[in-house]
Amino acid sequence: MVTYTEKRRMATRKGRLFIISAPSGCGKTTLCELLVKGIPRIARSVSLTTRAPRRGEEHDRDYIFVSRARFRQEIRDNNILEWAINFGHYYGTPKRRVSKLLKQGMDVILAIDVKGAMKVRRHCPGSVLIFVAPPSIKELRKRLKKRRTDDKREISKRINTAQRELEYLPKYDYVVINDNIRRAAERLKSIILTERCKTQ
Repeated sequence: MVTYTEKRRMATRKGRLFIISAPSGCGKTTLCELLVKGIPRIARSVSLTTRAPRRGEEHDRDYIFVSRARFRQEIRDNNILEWAINFGHYYGTPKRRVSKLLKQGMDVILAIDVKGAMKVRRHCPGSVLIFVAPPSIKELRKRLKKRRTDDKREISKRINTAQRELEYLPKYDYVVINDNIRRAAERLKSIILTERCKTQ
């Protein structure tokens, strides 16, 4: 429950950026959904992408699905905070939406890759970087197979990418091992609440 004092403080504060990076298959989308449901005054930034929706994904909830031409136009118009090409598709963070939420005093979660996280940290030095890691590469491979969205070649690509991403760990403020989705969500929640208690 949010106290009156907390409500007053949050009404006058500027929001903070929480950047969550994780190798593909580590459950960052599910974790972000649990955080938004479990913490008041926090929102998830919805990324733009040129890839097709996966089964169960919805436009403007999971991603904003756009054409390559539209994505490139957004880059030219300087409407993208950061962007990258992953597995042949464009991904990016819409700048205006994030800025609006932060000005309203909302904390914002960005679920983006390691390169995007480094770019945002340069532009927003006060952002908090959290890396969600698998218990092991073997377990990650198992999860990717269970997901049944990629063939063997694609899974191998994702494993190679994950190993490169793990090299960025020292650049992050926190690391959370996702050995269990509920436990990992509680660890992330604790980090966010701890950061909110810090003096600004």
